[in-house]
Amino acid sequence: MLLSRRGFALSLLTTTALSANSVGRALARSVSPPNIITIVLDDVGYSDLGCFGSEIRTPSIDRLAASGLRYVHFDTKAICSSTRAALLTGRNSHSVNMPAVPDITTVLPKDPAAAKQFDVPHNAQNIAQLLKSRGYATWALGKWHLIPMSQIPQEAPKDSWPCQRGFDYFYGFARGWTDQYKPDLVENNHYIKRDFPEDYHLSADLADRAISLINTHMSGSRTTPFYMNLAFGTAHSPIQVAREYSAPYDAVYAKGWDAIREERFERMKRMGIIPAGTMLPPRAKGDRAWQDLSEDEKVVFARYMAVYAGFIEHCDQQIGRVLDTLKARGLDRNTLIVLLSDNGAAAEAGQKGDFDGLYRPNVLTPAEQRARIDELGTAKLQSEYPRPWAMAGTTPLQRYKAWPYSGGARTPMIFNWPGHIAEPGAIRRQFVDVIDIAPTLAEAAGTRFDMVVDGVEQLPIAGRSFLPMLRSAKAPGRDVQYFELLGNRAITSGRWRAIAMHDCGQPYEQDRWELYDLASDFSESRDLAALYPGKLAELKALWASEWNKYGTGPLAQPPAFVCAGPLMFDHAAND
Repeated sequence: MLLSRRGFALSLLTTTALSANSVGRALARSVSPPNIITIVLDDVGYSDLGCFGSEIRTPSIDRLAASGLRYVHFDTKAICSSTRAALLTGRNSHSVNMPAVPDITTVLPKDPAAAKQFDVPHNAQNIAQLLKSRGYATWALGKWHLIPMSQIPQEAPKDSWPCQRGFDYFYGFARGWTDQYKPDLVENNHYIKRDFPEDYHLSADLADRAISLINTHMSGSRTTPFYMNLAFGTAHSPIQVAREYSAPYDAVYAKGWDAIREERFERMKRMGIIPAGTMLPPRAKGDRAWQDLSEDEKVVFARYMAVYAGFIEHCDQQIGRVLDTLKARGLDRNTLIVLLSDNGAAAEAGQKGDFDGLYRPNVLTPAEQRARIDELGTAKLQSEYPRPWAMAGTTPLQRYKAWPYSGGARTPMIFNWPGHIAEPGAIRRQFVDVIDIAPTLAEAAGTRFDMVVDGVEQLPIAGRSFLPMLRSAKAPGRDVQYFELLGNRAITSGRWRAIAMHDCGQPYEQDRWELYDLASDFSESRDLAALYPGKLAELKALWASEWNKYGTGPLAQPPAFVCAGPLMFDHAAND
């Protein structure tokens, strides 16, 4: 049985210390255990939802926000697999062998140890396993992406597939992305072949399956609650949606990414999403100004974003169908829903975008793309928008997916539980990390994670329940959280956040750290490292301490492809 390579650096008593407090337990006991749904969006940026300041129409998600709570300082692990592992287990991604995405092993030298690194250990009970043991029906729909590459083939062992990790049923796709019109579908432990009708779209299919599961569960006179992890492919590349959804956005995005970013920034201040004194950082290094584009580029690049927006609006409609089913079945009053994105908006397509094929150079000229512009969003192409749209998506934060800045880690999060929220529609500004969701859901269900499962001592839960925030805007949030992804580091401690970008091949001791005061600088616009060297030294020491608790030993150099590859870190070849 696979166990974590990390020893038990923390006492198992930590699990008790971080679990339910009296206020939260009282909330959870006040009604029968709720149904629980986690809705996970993919590569959707901080400002990409209507209720977080976007011009993109998301009325169903906005409905959840209006009767729930919006968390405006919610951090992920800045990349999909790491976030999803933390979401399900309540532990930091390094502790559960998911430091990045399993796909990385395909470009690393053949190393058995590296392959095993992306297999969540059996001493990390996840929320589905916990709830199933407490009588819940458990379903996983959509993206999984928590499978080591050695287990991807049909004939390979399936130890890390959802049905072996606490879920009664799985319908979705195994890897990080798939075509929305002709997806590589899996049902339970098998890839399936099917004919796709002309109007097929994966988001609608996932909603259909969710609705069917709910209806079947209820028609069988089942009184047991259910947990559903509904993980859409939206809005990960390829960006694909019917033209009827993208066409209304053509004129909106003709004004360009600089204007959209500024409009979102002002709207977010008016809505109270960001403080009135927030600064809008300058355009990122290497990102082109809209006014400098050619006419062909403007036309094509605007269409990319229109397709992306339509993709999100279409997904929102599917979420609305699921919400309507809950209401029709009388389940809405006792269903807890958490909606989040797994990381910031994606920048992998660089300055040119991906027109016909992902993760490879776009060799078509803007004029050639314009001649085929109506193919964008269709089954003919697998496309992704140019990088500057990602910074509009993370307004007003710096950078995007995979970066240690808040543009990579901070995403929208909505918590909705009817009857348990004192101020429906309110904003919560406390710091919450994705590791805090699983223990919160466990407490809402009236339980807590087990310290021993089948005789195996479990890794301590690193997260803590934030149920008290449902009743009080003054309830404390998380104070400390470290970050590491592919060599880049960050640490948050109270109002302070320190960040270090790492240059491949250089000693980590030479990394330059930046320091930000989040209380006065929400967008990380003013580096205070030179003004407060003592505070910076304190945070660097704190990062090392947290890494010793949750990390995997001495930091290794990131793979060379990181510096010259699609993640687009601060290296000249990518700018």
